[in-house]
Amino acid sequence: MSVDPMAYEAQFFGFTPQTCMLRVYTAFQDYLFEMMLVVEGVILKKLDSTPNCQISPSQIRKCTEKFLLFMKEHFDKLFGRMEEVLLQLVLNIPRNVLLPEDKVHEQYPCGKEEFQALQKELQQLQQQCRAEAAAGEALRAELQEQKAVTAELEKILQCFDGLENICREHGTGNFKESFAFLTQNSKKLQNALKDIKEKSEKMEQHEQLL
Repeated sequence: MSVDPMAYEAQFFGFTPQTCMLRVYTAFQDYLFEMMLVVEGVILKKLDSTPNCQISPSQIRKCTEKFLLFMKEHFDKLFGRMEEVLLQLVLNIPRNVLLPEDKVHEQYPCGKEEFQALQKELQQLQQQCRAEAAAGEALRAELQEQKAVTAELEKILQCFDGLENICREHGTGNFKESFAFLTQNSKKLQNALKDIKEKSEKMEQHEQLL
């Protein structure tokens, strides 16, 4: 069998010429085997109908196998010549012939160096696309985070607006002064809670000693 991949022919026919020849060879070989079995069967029937025959079925089988080997050797030689002719003259596309789908290569020829440069440029573009996609994901994540922060800030502003309204209702117009007043009172309350906690701990210790 030919070792030439014949890729261009495979593109045109939809199968490799070597595969076609292999199938033809297998079909011929199977037919030869079947034919020899039929011939052997006919000979055995003739022998059965012949009285006083000195030839046994095992001898017939040996002769059949010997003849089959002879036929197969000659068939292989003939098929080798037929394969060579078919691969060269029938299943072969000349090197100066372009398939219709490859006409664009004739209009826009591209050498090996240009093809390598295009491949390199394509790889760079793919890397840029991946980098831009990753940057887009990072920007979308940052946008979501900014939206969450904006929502929290709006809640804080609403809280301050509510405090300012409460201060106005109680006669305090300056929010800064009211906030400072609330801070001082908060510290006083924290100190008072701390004193109460300390006194409570001392009382507990005193009760335990009693």
